[in-house]
Amino acid sequence: MTNQASVLSENKEVKAAIYNFQQWISMTEPEALRTSFNTILSLSGYKVLNFTEHLFPNGGYTCIWLLAESHLAIHTFIAENKTYIELSSCNKKMNILFKNEFDKKFGTICC
Repeated sequence: MTNQASVLSENKEVKAAIYNFQQWISMTEPEALRTSFNTILSLSGYKVLNFTEHLFPNGGYTCIWLLAESHLAIHTFIAENKTYIELSSCNKKMNILFKNEFDKKFGTICC
């Protein structure tokens, strides 16, 4: 099979739907967030295409994982000791797995 043919055979029809997950947590340390969510994404089956992050002068942090199935964004609010998590995905099963892994790590919402 040619390289182009193998890529085409991997492409599947995707239903036009986005499954969202939003949550607040009290973890705000960039390295801990990066490590935790890399693990949760991996356990959920997501394929990471790219990752970018920015640390603001005031200690705030934002990062984004570009996923084959959409994206995960994280934004910290240092003054309030809160972090906002938002996952958008076109894969319902992976979204459910992500929620389950999130619950194992963080439990109920903090705020």
